[in-house]
Amino acid sequence: MTSAGGPSRAAEAPAPLAAGTGGPPLPPGRPSRTVAGRRGGRSLRAGRGREEAAGWLFSLPALLTVLVFIVAPILMAAYVSMLDWNGLSSPFSGRSGFVGVDNYTGLLATPGLLRDDFMISLRNNFYYVVLSVPLVTALSFALAVGVHQRALRARGFFRTVFYFPSITSSVAISVTFLFLFQNSGATNTVLGWLGLRGPQWFLDSRGVLQVLLSGLGLVDAANPPGWLTTQLAGLSLWDWFAGPSVAMCALITLTVWSSSGTFMLFFLAGLQNFPEDLYEAGAIDGANSWQRFRHITLPMMRRGIVLVVTLAIIGSWQVFDQVFILSQGGPSKTTLTPAFLTYQKSFGDGQYGAGAAVAFVLFAIIIVFTVVQRRLGRERAL
Repeated sequence: MTSAGGPSRAAEAPAPLAAGTGGPPLPPGRPSRTVAGRRGGRSLRAGRGREEAAGWLFSLPALLTVLVFIVAPILMAAYVSMLDWNGLSSPFSGRSGFVGVDNYTGLLATPGLLRDDFMISLRNNFYYVVLSVPLVTALSFALAVGVHQRALRARGFFRTVFYFPSITSSVAISVTFLFLFQNSGATNTVLGWLGLRGPQWFLDSRGVLQVLLSGLGLVDAANPPGWLTTQLAGLSLWDWFAGPSVAMCALITLTVWSSSGTFMLFFLAGLQNFPEDLYEAGAIDGANSWQRFRHITLPMMRRGIVLVVTLAIIGSWQVFDQVFILSQGGPSKTTLTPAFLTYQKSFGDGQYGAGAAVAFVLFAIIIVFTVVQRRLGRERAL
């Protein structure tokens, strides 16, 4: 029953509290906080999904480019390396015989011309790495320290001059060095002024160690000692320890000169980030220029040195265009490199399977050298 003129008890009943809360009652028709939270979560997830879809959509052209022009050719080359393919038909037509790992065993284990050429190329490239990497690292570091000096006038000019060979065509530089190292070229002319007889750079197949030992009368190049004639992987120890040929020395000189400008920029970027307070503190403590260089500059540039050495090692195992222009692997295969052997076997001899196998073995060698060098460099840097 209701009193006269008053509302009923049902009408006086309080509005329901918000579900799951002890807060004040919500106005009629307004959703609870839990329901609103669920709707907000769904909206947030939907928004993130749209962002991810948009990200994949914008990344799709780059991903397709990588798949079509990098991943697919690598997979095709891996398949070709297991075929006896002459390049005259499609490798997927079924006309080429599937030989499995025979191309790889022919490179590494089976005696023959292919293994001999590959071992010669490894020997040549090993000497190339051993000489070119330290030389280009030292030269580029010295150039960076030199052009970083504030006392040097026209620093911008010298930086441009030192960097200019790095942006010049390698073909043009190779042709220039071909004229410089001819028998009557500028190099032998300068050596003649000093009273020295220059070698026949691209005709002498002897290694520099053979030339040195023969010149000192310690070893007869024509009749080396019996223990030096021991065969190892198709080559005698006399050939393994011959050192780089004089033609290879010319190639190393070309590489060091042309690539030092690029690595100079890496070192220069690191030197410009050094705080001047360290050098000022060293000078206050009485350290001279060499001591500041030895105890401040070198320790702080270790990571930069590791980077430059890593890039130099990778590049030195991929040398091709200089060999193609200057020597074609001669004389007597003393400038033959694995990269040029890949080209020679594929496009010269029509053995595309063997050429692809050389490329993949070279890839494995680069990975191993890079990983080992990075581990050693990281330990030293720490």
